Amino acid sequence: MKFNELDVVETLCDFPEEKIKKGESGTVVIAFTNPNEAYEVEFIDDMGRTTAMFAILPEHLKKVT
Repeated sequence: MKFNELDVVETLCDFPEEKIKKGESGTVVIAFTNPNEAYEVEFIDDMGRTTAMFAILPEHLKKVT
């Protein structure tokens, strides 16, 4: 599935190296097409501080409606 910048997405798996668990929500900040489709996703805490931001393959995300 293609995502757009500012889409809210949810992770479909854990990312232990980033301390992000399956089901956490984040916001797409950059969409990449080269060399592969991927999305830079930002995750924030309850205070609005960034807790993680890294590239994720589309098969590991779903759009939050």
